[in-house]
Amino acid sequence: MRGTMRPMMGVAGRTPVAGPLLLQASRPALNASLSALSPVPPETRTTPVRVSVPTGQVRGEWQHESSRFGGEQPDPSSGRSIIYYLHGSGYLVCSPRTHRGMVARLTRRAGIGAFSLDYRLGPRYRFPAGGDDTVRGYRWLLEQGFSGDQIIVAGDSAGGHLAQDLLLSNHLDGLPQPRAMVLFSPLYDPTFTLACAQERSGVHDPMIDAAAAARLLRLYTGGARADDPRMRVRLTPDMTLPDTLIQYGGREVMGADARAVHDSLLAAGGQSTIQAWPRQGHVFQMFPRLTPDAREATAAARDFIDRYLC
Repeated sequence: MRGTMRPMMGVAGRTPVAGPLLLQASRPALNASLSALSPVPPETRTTPVRVSVPTGQVRGEWQHESSRFGGEQPDPSSGRSIIYYLHGSGYLVCSPRTHRGMVARLTRRAGIGAFSLDYRLGPRYRFPAGGDDTVRGYRWLLEQGFSGDQIIVAGDSAGGHLAQDLLLSNHLDGLPQPRAMVLFSPLYDPTFTLACAQERSGVHDPMIDAAAAARLLRLYTGGARADDPRMRVRLTPDMTLPDTLIQYGGREVMGADARAVHDSLLAAGGQSTIQAWPRQGHVFQMFPRLTPDAREATAAARDFIDRYLC
């Protein structure tokens, strides 16, 4: 795991931080390594989506088991729940393909489908492109006939930040919120100030070097102000908020971010449960071959999801 992520993120003072060209050149190999470490269960089917809507494009993939739904993608008229999955990795790498295994392990027991969003990444695209794509994808699901009560939002790392941005957008535009939300190691502060403070306090993450990651994130956030309302999303008591489960690793520098998201939800009157896994690093749930805690944490997330299924 260390050998997979740290070379790209860089170790401050020792390994050069990847620039835009190196990042784009290394992205395919990194994504392939992550996919290999997060195997996709058998019988998993995917259907690519690329549709034009008035505000742009929606890209991603439907994912479901071939033995369910008669081999077809989820149908809103069935009344069944779906997961809207938002992958992470710093707004710079990964895709629905790298996260197929994780999404499948979340959905297969309940037999529900998922739509994984393929949002635009830096450095080619800048903040708030990913957030705009997330909002567009959710609205497209509503336009297909899915109700908010049928949708469970899930995401990891930067995907957790996208989920918060989505809640804010839904509130401002009067759209229904999702029924529930599951976040793995969610990002709260894209300036990485919280994570860098964690690292200076002595936290040594097996996955992320905070100082290097902060510089990499600027390839996406660019000149965005730290006080931009879509950077550190502020949830307020007048919002309708989904019940939420948050999981994070006790060894990760983004632990403070996860706790900040949890506190933000509670302060706004929402219901949030947070679980820390002491020996683990960032988004350990992706890697069941590397730690049994990944399987246990994913099972706990599935138990939470089961309570909100239609």
